[in-house]
Parts: sequence; C-alpha cells; structure tokens
Amino acid sequence: MNRNTTAPAVDRPPTANHAKRGVTALLGSAAGRNTGLVVALVLLCLVGVVTAGDRFADVDNLLTILRLASVVGVVSVGMTFVITGGGIDLSVGAIVALSSVWATTLATQAMANDTHWLVVVLAALAVGAGCGVVNGLLIAYGRIVAFIATLAMLAASRGLSEIISNRKTQIVNVPGFTAFFDASVLGVPVLVVIFALVALIGWVVLNRTTFGRRTFAVGGNPEAARLAGIDVRRHTVLLYTLLGVCCGIAAIMLIARTTTGSSTHGQLYELDAIAAVVIGGTLLSGGRGTIAGTVFGVLIFTTLSNVFTLNNLSISAQAVAKGAIIVVAVLLQQRLARRSGP
Repeated sequence: MNRNTTAPAVDRPPTANHAKRGVTALLGSAAGRNTGLVVALVLLCLVGVVTAGDRFADVDNLLTILRLASVVGVVSVGMTFVITGGGIDLSVGAIVALSSVWATTLATQAMANDTHWLVVVLAALAVGAGCGVVNGLLIAYGRIVAFIATLAMLAASRGLSEIISNRKTQIVNVPGFTAFFDASVLGVPVLVVIFALVALIGWVVLNRTTFGRRTFAVGGNPEAARLAGIDVRRHTVLLYTLLGVCCGIAAIMLIARTTTGSSTHGQLYELDAIAAVVIGGTLLSGGRGTIAGTVFGVLIFTTLSNVFTLNNLSISAQAVAKGAIIVVAVLLQQRLARRSGP
C-alpha cells in the first residue's frame, strides 16, 4: 500500500540577499522622498528669487529663515519620534510657553545672576521634560488617548503659564545667557548650530540605535513589539519625555531670540511641527519616520512663509497654502502606503 510521503512545505528564513534587497528598497524610497523635498525647496527658492529678487537672496534674509526654522525645527525633531512611535502631541506649543515663562521668572533670573546663566537653561529643560513625562504616563499607563491627554496638557500648560506670568511679558536680564546665544560659529548663528546638532543626534538615535529600532517597532505594531520583549508603555513614556526635552530646548532658543518669556510663545507650534513631520514623509499612523525629511519639511514651510511675507501676502493666504500642502502630502502618503502594501 503506497502512501504519500511528500513532506509539507517549510518556510525558509530570509536569506542575506532578501535582507539586502529589503534594505536597498527602503533606502531607495527614502532617497526618493528626500530628493522630492529637495526639488520642492529649490523650486520655492527660485520663486523667491524671481518674485522678491535680492531681498530674498540676501544673506541676512537666508540667515533669518534658518533662525526662524531652528526653533520649530527642534520641536519637529522630537515630534518625529512621537509620531513614528504611533503617537501625537498637541501640547508642544503650550509646553514651550510654560518652559519659557518658568525659566524667566524673577526668582529664576536672580538665581542665574547669582550663580550661572545655565540655571535658565536647566529650568526650561526640567519643565519641558516634566510635561513630557506627565503626557507619557497618562497615555501609557493611564490609557488615555494621546489626542485627549495632550489636549488637556495644552490647556493646562497655557493656563499655568498665564498664571505664573500674570499675562505679562517677562524680560530677560541675564547677560551671560543673551551673550552666549547671540554669538555665532564661523558666521552661523548659535541657534542654527543647535538645530543642526539636535537634528544630527536625532538622526543617529532614530536610525542607528536600539531605541530607534524599538520606536519603529512600537509604531508599526505595538502588540508585536510587546511580544518581542519591548516594554511598550515604558518606551512610550520615553518618547514623550524626549519630545518634552525638545520643547525645553526650543523654549531656550525662543527666549534667546526674543529676550523674553511669555505665555503667548509657541502659538500653533503643534500644527507647524506636525505639518513639517508629515510633509517630510513620516507616517501619521506610525512605523515609519525620517529626521532628514522633517528638516526639509521645516525649511520648506519657513521658506514659504518668508516668500509670502516678502511679497506682502496675507497671513491668511499663507495658512491656505500650508493647508493645501499638508493635504497633498497626506494623499501622497496614502497612495505610497497602498502601493507598498500586500
């Protein structure tokens, strides 16, 4: 009696060639996205040169663009981590305001003048990190939806900053602080250098460390990440803490640029940061993120605002243009996601 002895098919592990093809495809798509952003930025600069001439191409104007981009850029780098990890944060602008107010109170400035101007820096970083920890705990362990938790933080932080400052602008009178951040390195403003360093460190952490790989895993599939041994809740808290620290850094830069701390600082930073992250190619659903794309996204939006301003176009027109760009970027993301899907 003959029996069918055919062995069942066995799944073979992916070979080195498969892995290489996967990495090559991923790098190729990322390079393609960044190339598109570079082309968009160049075209936008050409529009600026054609419509505003020397006013746009002037070195001082280009440095102004970089200074403006640097503050929201630092927030956007932190936002990239949170969105890549499957989250969202609507409170970043309010956290920047609260950090700036807390770091410029009379008590904080008096302590800085008596000891060292780094007291102002540490105060802003501590407030930003603290707000990030609270957001992370509410979302990860309190199981509150990120949208609701950060919306509550937005209201609370903005209100607390108004209470502390009594809705008054606090002037910075710490000579060492202002002198340091008004300086330049080889002609490049310190604020721009800080943004470049934050972006570089963010790129290394996201793409070359275990923390970055875990961020992609948590954002792509939290349950699979948990089964793989990743403490998803702890990692979520760390992501929001990282974003809080970035908000503290942005507050320091904003204080240095305006020489003030105010409850009105950081208005709509959450929208600008999310827009830059999305236009840069990070998926709103999580699991894919790019620091380089975020940097280009920030530069595109800042350059767009500068071109509009030089041509005396209204803020309302700028808002419409930004909204249209965001919609187009999301539609392109959805189309690319469908193409890459099974």
